[in-house]
Amino acid sequence: MNSVASAAISSWALDGRVIAILLITVAVYVRGWMRARRVFRHEKDFLRLWTFLAGLAVLFFATESPIATLDGFFLLAHMTQHLLLMMVAPPLVLLGYPTLPLLRGLPRTFVKEGLGPFLSWPVLQRVLRWLTSPPIALLAFAVSTIVWHFPRIYELALRSSTWHGVQHACFFWTGILFWWHIVQPGPGRARWPRWTAIPMLLIADVLNTALSAFFVFSGRLLYPVYETVRIGRMGAQEDQTIAGLIMWVPGSIIYLVPAFVIAMSLLSGTRMRRANPIIKRTDRAAPPPVKGASRLPALRRVAQFTMAMIAIGVMVDGFRGPQVAPLNAAGVLPWIHWRAFSVLALLIVGNLFCMACPFTLVRDVGRIILPARLRWPRWLRTKWIPAALLVIYFWAYESFNLWDSPWLTAWIIAGYFTAALMIDGIFRGASFCKYVCPIGQFQFVSSLVSPGEIRVRSRKVCQSCRTHDCIRGNERARGCELYLFQPKKAGSLDCTFCLDCVKACPHENVALLPVAPASTLIGDPYRSSLGRLSERSDVAVMALLIVFGAFLNAAGMIAPVMAWEHSWHTRLGPHTMPMIVGAIVGLGLCVIPAFVVFTCRILNGLVDSVRNLSDVARRFVLALVPIGFAMWVAHLLYHLAIGWKAAWPVVQRIVVGKITAFSAAVIPAWVTPVQLITLDAGLILTLYASWRVASQYAGRLRSAVALAAPWAVLSCGLYMAGVWIFFQPMQMRGMLH
Repeated sequence: MNSVASAAISSWALDGRVIAILLITVAVYVRGWMRARRVFRHEKDFLRLWTFLAGLAVLFFATESPIATLDGFFLLAHMTQHLLLMMVAPPLVLLGYPTLPLLRGLPRTFVKEGLGPFLSWPVLQRVLRWLTSPPIALLAFAVSTIVWHFPRIYELALRSSTWHGVQHACFFWTGILFWWHIVQPGPGRARWPRWTAIPMLLIADVLNTALSAFFVFSGRLLYPVYETVRIGRMGAQEDQTIAGLIMWVPGSIIYLVPAFVIAMSLLSGTRMRRANPIIKRTDRAAPPPVKGASRLPALRRVAQFTMAMIAIGVMVDGFRGPQVAPLNAAGVLPWIHWRAFSVLALLIVGNLFCMACPFTLVRDVGRIILPARLRWPRWLRTKWIPAALLVIYFWAYESFNLWDSPWLTAWIIAGYFTAALMIDGIFRGASFCKYVCPIGQFQFVSSLVSPGEIRVRSRKVCQSCRTHDCIRGNERARGCELYLFQPKKAGSLDCTFCLDCVKACPHENVALLPVAPASTLIGDPYRSSLGRLSERSDVAVMALLIVFGAFLNAAGMIAPVMAWEHSWHTRLGPHTMPMIVGAIVGLGLCVIPAFVVFTCRILNGLVDSVRNLSDVARRFVLALVPIGFAMWVAHLLYHLAIGWKAAWPVVQRIVVGKITAFSAAVIPAWVTPVQLITLDAGLILTLYASWRVASQYAGRLRSAVALAAPWAVLSCGLYMAGVWIFFQPMQMRGMLH
């Protein structure tokens, strides 16, 4: 054993005052707990006792163990200490519901005559309610976290034992305030809604992630004092990096797990069961339709015509306008505005892009001449063609800088118009949308997370219906072109939001209704025109491409990846960039996803109660959609936030003939926090969906945990990759500099 390890084991910083306070607290709590048990017994009494004692044990370990001695020599020891004081000890103490046991444990005369009048003082009660309110508690927690990590204040605490004690007290007691609303230890009824704990935890996680990422990626030593007191072989910079990782990974887990548990309890309540009748087939009253949904069929053609005119204008400008992307409509509108607004529409409502798709308008006009009599070949009725096109798109996007070439962008739009016109002019059943269009498949898979869905209000009405106009059509509307029978439809896969079924239903029983996000991923019902998703490898592969493509597409724009690409380009010579990008795309979209899914499938095979491992793997792959979609939203939100004004110079050039002024690209301060919160929400939904899937295949809790664990690790790995990408310098494409 080396000298550092020996010193660490033997150097317990025992303080008699701290030990005495902790022992007295234990004695008072245990006495009050035993008194309370004589009056009323709760099934969780012993659990509360042990969690309270565990919280005090963590507090003792953080302040009196060798960690307290080594915090002056290693930043990683100090960060571990802070994590225990802020994120571990306070929630454990509060989970012991300490208020009543501590009061009952004190002498009754002292409580009645001494503490009673003080605790019943209205001013004190208002102050306590104010301090424990979520905004104030979160603010105090954030200020304490940030201020004490300023270099001068941090080093002051290292030099002075008094200030060091004040620092630890601030961490612990602001932690108590923060975790009070999340744990809700009582007494009394909570004054804030339960859901408010989720944004508190997410904001705290964003703060923790930003601070820890600064330690990891700052590239400079923040606390020079650790360089002067160096012991052992670890360098100060390496020590700082490890300290940031200790704060980052365990800290995020500590914040996200309670948020996941709270979200799971809320989503598993009555609202979710009512919003997802596919999982539980009871005929409950349907929720009210989305406001204004009855007017959507009439607005669809207006939206399609508007989008078609914009697409044609973009295409013309791409062919004939200046071939400088920031000055051309084809270099700005498709890559900055359309992509961002389409994912935001998915996030807020549903698949609104397909509803307003300009290509289907041209297709519908072309059908006046083209017959569309043939059926799409049976062996091609899969998602393999759009999956291949999606891989080609990811490769071409970086290889040929599509975002920087208005001419190529215009050709892509023209190709889309031609393909939609020819395929749907020859084949019936909206074959282009269902079996070819990669944009449509992205919208379909991503809409699994959307809060809106076209579905029936009441199944009883459908059972009594004999005409089935929603799929067959009538004089008012043509019915569903994609052959989606509404009573057997689950989710929004293959649904283009054309609203023909809404217009055709004579009973007004089909509408755009709200659903719980990602709820359709939990069950595996038989879906109209799709069957069971657990049996569809093509759908699972499409989901994998969209999930991993989100991270690959964002990573292709950050400085480290671009520097690595150009270094290989320099080595291999000119005209080799397509080959380099092809290797990256093949690795990121094919090799790595196949490897991790195969590994998770093998680990799932170790669970005795699980059969049909391929079906299970497909279900878990689809459960990854929320975190992948969250990455798309966070990434495209970045480009929209810095480039939403980029259309103005293009409008000036087209209308006025010259550019009078433009604003420089600026990254708003709110972008990174919003990105982190978005990714947090995606991770929570993915973990929740994975847990529900695991619960369906495993009868026991231990088996369900073992089944979900590999996929949870994969989800957390994607989350960490996304956070790392957010903190890297990213290229501002399509912008005037």
